[in-house]
Amino acid sequence: MRKVGVVMLCLLAACSESTTPVGPEAAVIAHRGASYAAPEHTTAAYDLALVEGADYIEQDIARTSDGVLVVIHDATLDRTMRGPATNCTGNVRQKTIVQLKTCEAGTWLSPQFSGLRILTLDEVLDRYADRARFFIEIKDPHLYPGIENQLAIVLSGHGLSASTLDGRPQVVIQSFSSQSLARMRTIAPGLPLIFLTGDVTPSELAAMLPEIATFADGIAPRGDRTDATLVAASHALCLEVFPYTIDSELEMAALLSAGVNGVFTNRPGLLRGLIDASSAGTVPSPC
Repeated sequence: MRKVGVVMLCLLAACSESTTPVGPEAAVIAHRGASYAAPEHTTAAYDLALVEGADYIEQDIARTSDGVLVVIHDATLDRTMRGPATNCTGNVRQKTIVQLKTCEAGTWLSPQFSGLRILTLDEVLDRYADRARFFIEIKDPHLYPGIENQLAIVLSGHGLSASTLDGRPQVVIQSFSSQSLARMRTIAPGLPLIFLTGDVTPSELAAMLPEIATFADGIAPRGDRTDATLVAASHALCLEVFPYTIDSELEMAALLSAGVNGVFTNRPGLLRGLIDASSAGTVPSPC
């Protein structure tokens, strides 16, 4: 099993396995792509993120009524889809993929993005697997029973069950659901797992870390709930730390100095420039 970030030396609290460190820098994780400048979860956002030097592009996945995994943040279509109301409003899970492909996925942000469509996970992997790494979030797993098994099948079909790209794991799975991550661990034990945490204080989260280490390889806390003490406590349990979602250079610098293993950002170019211009992104081994 492989850790996600910069120095992937061991997995889980026991730290019983080790791998070769992959590099000295924290990971730049493009949150829904470079979504500060392009419509989230579209080819425009992903293409720009890679141009700007992102190490990972993030996908949120949902499932259509006919069983296709699609990349969209919300469980509903209304915020980011435009088109016929019958096809492009309401719950994702109640629409077929044919219906969803009639919807515009970019004009909600700007007319210049006309023509962009919702992406299936297969389409994302087909387009980017030879040049990108993926942070995939299982969204609302209670809405899509069996989605973990389906995700594992899709990844296996693309040869991504335990692949690496330039030394880093090519696919990382994240979720707010500990149950979903536990299912993924059983189904696809080669994939690194990250537990997303919500509105808890650093001290509250620190108390949760021993339990988290039983089912995940790292945490993704809110950036404003992350400090050096939390990072140190996480690293002591071999858990890596990936705070979200940071678009301020000052906040990026503070988190990098605290020793985080990567940062989710809508502005991957800004974070890449900050890391490249200094040694602030150098991360010590968590184990």
